[in-house]
Amino acid sequence: MRAFSIFSTPVSLSGPERQKRRHMLARMGLAWLGMMQVMMFAFPGYLRNENMAPDNLALLDQAIFIMNWISLVLTVPVVLYCASPVWSGAFSRLIQGRVSMDVPVALGIVAAFIPSAYSTWVNRGEVYFDSVTMFVAFLLTARYLELCARQAVGVGRAHVIVEQFRIAVTQRANQLAFWFVVIQLALAFLVGAVWYVYAPEHAIAVMVSLLVMSCPCAMAMAVPTAVAAAHASLSGRAPSSDIEVVRLVQATGRISRQNLYASVAWHLLMTPLAALGFVAPWLAAISMLLSSLAVAANSWRLYRAQVRVPYSEWQPLAARN
Repeated sequence: MRAFSIFSTPVSLSGPERQKRRHMLARMGLAWLGMMQVMMFAFPGYLRNENMAPDNLALLDQAIFIMNWISLVLTVPVVLYCASPVWSGAFSRLIQGRVSMDVPVALGIVAAFIPSAYSTWVNRGEVYFDSVTMFVAFLLTARYLELCARQAVGVGRAHVIVEQFRIAVTQRANQLAFWFVVIQLALAFLVGAVWYVYAPEHAIAVMVSLLVMSCPCAMAMAVPTAVAAAHASLSGRAPSSDIEVVRLVQATGRISRQNLYASVAWHLLMTPLAALGFVAPWLAAISMLLSSLAVAANSWRLYRAQVRVPYSEWQPLAARN
């Protein structure tokens, strides 16, 4: 069993940070619970087919009507409570005249939830409650990983150097994420408008998929997870010289760039597919989670390298990877 884990609460963590961590874990757990229940109630809708016998189709439509109302009730706490950090973050940034990653997330939730609630009320049209709850659950999972990574900071001169590196690199990564969000938002509304003109029945689904894809969760995790792996390496075995610390920082930089550029490439690959209508909202949410988990796994290779090879070999190892 490894001695270090980003999920272990640091002893030196302050009271407010501990409370923030507990609240995020509670929101994430409730979102996952709501997602699983809503997906179960959405199952009858997956079975519906116009070629079914009239009696069977009428019975299935009645079941779908009831299930949609239950899904609406289950989705409300996920949207209001679990996603509350998204609303506060988006509103505060918009008041400041800035755009953060919370803005496309909030727009994606609104664009999927409000039409779904209306369709449930009038008993006509598609609902996306499963996509909404899935998006929120996966988003909170990625953010919980990011929070644990940021809080996994040790004490000592080497840890301070790694943190200085994180601050410098994070500023550049945030600039890239800002322009990425702005471009993706503009693209989502433009493509949604085109679909509304030519195929209005698919416009909402396409726009929601693009808004979900515009959430740069993996990009936001690119640097924190790599830095957390570096701190874990320092906690597992302290370097014996400043040169080893420098090599560790260089390896952390390479992993951070790999995470960042791979995240951008993944979004560039998935965005055209979503714009063409090949990516459903729920699939876009799964794609977001997988990219975030891939970033975390790639970063943790840095810590695994420390277990297998000495610091002196980290630089060529990171270069090969």
